[in-house]
Amino acid sequence: MRGWAVAVVRGAAGALTVAALGHTVWNGLTEPGIALAFGTLITIGELARRDSGDAARQQPAPLGSAGALAYALLGQNAGAPTHHGVLQIVAVVVAAALLGIVPHIARGRGPALDHLARRVLTVTFAAVCFQPLYNSGRLEQWVGQGPYLVFFLVVVLGLTALCDAVLGAALAGARTGWPFAPLLRDELRAQLGIGSAICATGVVMALGVAVAGLWAVPVFSVPLLLTQMSFHRITAIRTTYRQTITSLARATEIAGYTRPGHSRRVAALSCAVGRELGLSERELRVLEYAALMHDIGQLSLVDPVPAGATAELPEAEARRIAGLGGEVARQTGVPAEVAVVVELQAAPYRDQPVAARIVRAVNAYDDLVGGARHPGGSLEALERLRLGTGRDYQPEVVECLARVLARGGRARVVPVPPG
Repeated sequence: MRGWAVAVVRGAAGALTVAALGHTVWNGLTEPGIALAFGTLITIGELARRDSGDAARQQPAPLGSAGALAYALLGQNAGAPTHHGVLQIVAVVVAAALLGIVPHIARGRGPALDHLARRVLTVTFAAVCFQPLYNSGRLEQWVGQGPYLVFFLVVVLGLTALCDAVLGAALAGARTGWPFAPLLRDELRAQLGIGSAICATGVVMALGVAVAGLWAVPVFSVPLLLTQMSFHRITAIRTTYRQTITSLARATEIAGYTRPGHSRRVAALSCAVGRELGLSERELRVLEYAALMHDIGQLSLVDPVPAGATAELPEAEARRIAGLGGEVARQTGVPAEVAVVVELQAAPYRDQPVAARIVRAVNAYDDLVGGARHPGGSLEALERLRLGTGRDYQPEVVECLARVLARGGRARVVPVPPG
C-alpha cells in the first residue's frame, strides 16, 4: 500500500510534467516576460535552499514555493489580464525548479524526488482552482476585484496548504511507516510556521503584480528571503544544540558506564514509539533529548552498573540514579521538561509524563535485549515488559513498541529532525 501511494504521487506528477512541458514547447510561451520573471524568482529560491540530511524540512525552498504560488494565482499584470494557463504554470515551475537544483545535485545534495512531485501537484491544485474560473470571467462575475477576491484567494491557499499537508504526510508515511494521522497533524502545524509566510507572500505578490506590474515581484520577495535566512539560522542552532546533547550523552559510554550506542538506540526507538503514539514535533524533541540523556546520572556512581542496565536495579536505586540525572540535566541548560523526564523515568508509569513512560519502556527493552542474562532476544524482552505493565510500564507504550519492532523499527527509525 505504501509503495502504491508513492507510485501514484510520482506518476501523477510525472504525467503532469510531461503534458505541461509538451504543451508549452508545442504552443510556445504566453506572455514570456511574466513567465521569465516568475521563473527567475523560483530559480533563485531553489538556489537559496539548504537541504542537509535530517535537517531538511517540509519547505526547504520557501522563496521558490511562494513564487510558484504567486504565478499560479496571477490574474492580471498592471491591470491587464493574463492568459497563461495551468499547463504553462506547471511547465515554468518545473523548468525553473530543475534549473535551480542543478548546483545542489552537482554537490550531491539535491532534493528528494518526492519534494519535486509534491511541489508539482500542489502548484497544479492551486492553478486549477483559480485559472479556469478567472480566464472564463466567472470569478469576476461572482466576486469582482475587491475584498471578495482576496477572500477567495485566501480560501484557495487554505485548500492548497491542506493538499500539500496531505501529500507530505502520505509520502512521509510511505517512507517511514509511521501512522498517517500524527504525520498529517505535524504537516499542518508546519504550515502555520514558514508555510503561512509562503502563502501570505504568494497571494500578496499576485495581488501586487496585478496592480503595480512585475516590479512587485522583487519588492515582495525581500521579506520572505529574510525570513528564509532566519529560518536557516534557527535550524543551524537547533542542529548544533542536538549535537551538543548527543556528545554529552556519549560521556557515559566513553566512561564505560553504558554499552556503546545505548543512548542513541534508546533515543531513536523512543522517537519511533512517540510518533506511533501521535506526539507532536515539539514533544518528540523533548523525548529525544531526554532519551539521549537518560543515563547521565550514572556518571555520579562510584561503581558502574553492570552493562549500564538500570532496568535490572532495585526500584530505590534506579530512582536515585534518575534523580541525579535530572539534576545533571538541569545544570546543562536543557528545557525543564527534559530534566523532568530524566528525573521521573524510574517512577511508576502512572506518576510519569508520557515521554518518561516511553523512555522507561524503551530503555528496559534495550537493556534486556543486550543483557547477557537474557539471551532470548526481542520476544523475551517484550514479554518481560508486558509482565510489568501492572505498575512499571504503560500497556499502550509497550504495544506501540511491539508494533514499531514488528515493522523493523530498529533498522528504520530516524531521529527527529531539528526543526
